[in-house]
Amino acid sequence: MRNSLLGLIALALLFISCKKEQNPFEISTHHVGLLTDSTQVKDLKSIYINDSIVKFISGDEFTGNINTIEIFEKGGKQLLSLTPKQTLDSTSTIENVRILDGRYKTEKNISTISTFKDIQSQYKISRISNLINSIVIAVDDKNVSFTIDKKELSANLRFDMNLKFEATHIPDDAKIKYFFINWNN
Repeated sequence: MRNSLLGLIALALLFISCKKEQNPFEISTHHVGLLTDSTQVKDLKSIYINDSIVKFISGDEFTGNINTIEIFEKGGKQLLSLTPKQTLDSTSTIENVRILDGRYKTEKNISTISTFKDIQSQYKISRISNLINSIVIAVDDKNVSFTIDKKELSANLRFDMNLKFEATHIPDDAKIKYFFINWNN
């Protein structure tokens, strides 16, 4: 009896010591820090209890029903920008997460302080979209898109909206402005 009790205690201690605590800045397919793809808007206050949450709520006359939720550290630094699947619905889950803080890193160690060369070395690029002030780089194996400001490009590439961007157009040292995780499935 005593040996089985000691064995049970040892087994319980083993399970407790093996429990891995979630890194609040780790990004994977189904989570960004403590935020998951099934987190509801109403749960954000408990997840970001030490941070500030700013909800922009308006009528649809100017915003087209966009209901962005901004997450700031208490010191004022913006961490994330969240877009719920349904506007004005506290039970809605998050559809899109824009990562703005350099401490958030993908499983392949890419963050907002990474460069285009880092993206190329870790992901297969599926598409590069030409926008007015930036380019968006979509990668094959993730629900991730990286945004690079056109200020990082040579002057002759910044203003041609008809240009079909190739990876060779982008300098290796071009910095990531922010990136998106999209959970719209």
